[in-house]
Amino acid sequence: MSISLKCRSCGSTDASHILDLGQQPLANNLLTPADLAKQEPKFPLRLAVCKSCWMLQITDLVPPVELFSEYLYFSSFSDLMLRHSREACDGYMKEFGLNGQSLVVEVASNDGYLLQNFVKAKVPCLGIEPAANIAKIAREKGIETLVEFFGKKIASDLAAKNRQADLILGNNVFAHAPDTNDFVAGLKTLLKPKGRIALEFPYGADFIEHTEFDTIYHEHVFYFTLTALKPLFERHGLTLFRVQRLPIHGGSLRLFAGHTGAHAVEKSVTDLLAEETCKGVNAIGYYEGFANQVRALKDDLVALLAKLKKEGKSIAAYGASAKGSTLLNYYGVGAETLDFVADRSTYKQGRLTPGTHIPIVPPEELLKRKPDYMLLLTWNFADEILAQQKLYRDAGGKFIVPIPKVKVV
Repeated sequence: MSISLKCRSCGSTDASHILDLGQQPLANNLLTPADLAKQEPKFPLRLAVCKSCWMLQITDLVPPVELFSEYLYFSSFSDLMLRHSREACDGYMKEFGLNGQSLVVEVASNDGYLLQNFVKAKVPCLGIEPAANIAKIAREKGIETLVEFFGKKIASDLAAKNRQADLILGNNVFAHAPDTNDFVAGLKTLLKPKGRIALEFPYGADFIEHTEFDTIYHEHVFYFTLTALKPLFERHGLTLFRVQRLPIHGGSLRLFAGHTGAHAVEKSVTDLLAEETCKGVNAIGYYEGFANQVRALKDDLVALLAKLKKEGKSIAAYGASAKGSTLLNYYGVGAETLDFVADRSTYKQGRLTPGTHIPIVPPEELLKRKPDYMLLLTWNFADEILAQQKLYRDAGGKFIVPIPKVKVV
């Protein structure tokens, strides 16, 4: 269905509606018990695709200051993220010859979970992080961190101070920047002539093909394919020269870019573009069945939970995540079904989930309260969490994995 939307990448007004998830709370706005006396803000959450450049994007924006000024997602609480970032940094330092004369800049540097690897190796680095509460943690680790939203202005300020980067990193931030042209212009401005940009983000093709609808939330504006990104970078004098497929977060891309002409375009880029064309990423038919797939998943999980409750089984959830907020609110699953949500983050414990108001507790509650089933909201970390909860599982506890298909493990 065609809708009125000006594409945030190419400016076209030729777009089609893909999915409507209704009115949703801010996915990372975890509440305190005192907040229940106030009205919780909710906003439309709808997905569309531009039929000119094939950029997948949500239609309704929430001002970034409402989303990121205080943020309760700390990357250091995930062992997988720590290992993933350490291995990536080791590879960058080795391949690109980074040393004491280099500068690495990370956009949305969170609590310093990634940059601490460069600090340890004595490679100069700088974090740019809009959430002051998280930047404070990074600074306490000795990581220089600017509390700013990234864009061309902050990049120009740094370049004027002779602080252009040999390597710019952005892990799971690129899709969160609503003004994507300003973001990419900032990357170009901040980059040294022979420098490199490395961005990681969930892959739009995996998102569609694996029905990962819970990845949609207000701060996650875009769902990128290589087809949509190539003209965006070229518009700003940058070239995509390497792409890697990663299994993390249900399927991600690690994309490398540089100034046009600075690096030879590798076969990985042309191969993935050809694969996307073959799949039909640049045609509306590729996206049209997505809403039906999401509704089928909803029916499967809601039916399973109702059956288990009717049998007298106790059910809780694991992972007070943004994706979990989207799933629970769209499915209409709340405290009438789930006794609690367990999460390792001490910053989340004691709070309530957005919209559904389920109490968030430490993971130790699994062995204390022994629910029969745990709904795994952070399914993208399934292997890590299932290993951590071996004692609960050995005692008979089972996990329900909701995506890409509902299954009990």
